[in-house]
Amino acid sequence: MSAATTRSRTPRTPDRLCVEAVDLARAAAEEAAYPGVVGEHVSAVAEGDRVVTHFFEAKEPGYRGWRWAVTVTRASRAKNVTLDETVLLPGDDALLAPEWVPWSERLRPGDMGPGDLLPTDAEDLRLEPGWSGEDTPPPNSVVSTEMAELVEAEDADVTDRTVVPVRGSITSVAEELGMRRARVLSRYGLHSAADRWDESFGAKTPMAQAAPASCVSCGFLVAIGGSLGQAFGVCANEFSPADGRLVSLSYGCGGHSEAAVMPAPLRPAPPVLDSMASDEFSLRPSADTGSVPTTPDLPAADLGHS
Repeated sequence: MSAATTRSRTPRTPDRLCVEAVDLARAAAEEAAYPGVVGEHVSAVAEGDRVVTHFFEAKEPGYRGWRWAVTVTRASRAKNVTLDETVLLPGDDALLAPEWVPWSERLRPGDMGPGDLLPTDAEDLRLEPGWSGEDTPPPNSVVSTEMAELVEAEDADVTDRTVVPVRGSITSVAEELGMRRARVLSRYGLHSAADRWDESFGAKTPMAQAAPASCVSCGFLVAIGGSLGQAFGVCANEFSPADGRLVSLSYGCGGHSEAAVMPAPLRPAPPVLDSMASDEFSLRPSADTGSVPTTPDLPAADLGHS
């Protein structure tokens, strides 16, 4: 093992003059802050040859566990200690701000207000390129001259958004289908939106579990187009908690349109026999009830007894 390696692993011995310059370090810390917020001297650490950092307790409110670090040094063979730098550093138990998070990750639903702009990333997975009309037939395809001119005219209509498309043209059909946009929802965007809506107004919510029927049979459900229309609709019942919201077809609430005319649930009939009471039955029928024919009294039969 070389001598250089031995020296590098040996703890540095603080310079005596730099260690004794506590007053100089305190004055520098108070100048950077102001008197009264620089606390007791904590320690002195050797940073290099004739370089020592003095640590003072910070008493400023909101900086619990922080320390004022003042580095002093002196030149070789010089007796005057000079100031190097003064900074405020966090200690081991310092109160630190949370790690910075980009705004795109901090944003939550409902954070946007009037006038706020939310730019979408060019590589947003929720979107994909829409129909732009730039698709041209393959070079070897059989396309008549009139059809080629019509395609060029349609492409010109698409590029100029101010031109009203002629009804029956390709551009007008794309306009009706909602495809005349730069980007449209991708399959991932559709699925993520459907999962989010189903969590709020889906079949697993407590309201849907207690509903008499689902929204698919409700007259207040407004159908929507597109692929999402197969699983969602808009509620138009002003008394429903989902009024004006996009609800799953399997969602339901007590405001179902047919809740008043639906048959009431079956209830068990009361028991026929009362097991807690006793019924009285006469052993012999009474003569005045009419169930027994009346006969004249007969003489007592002679049974041979004296």
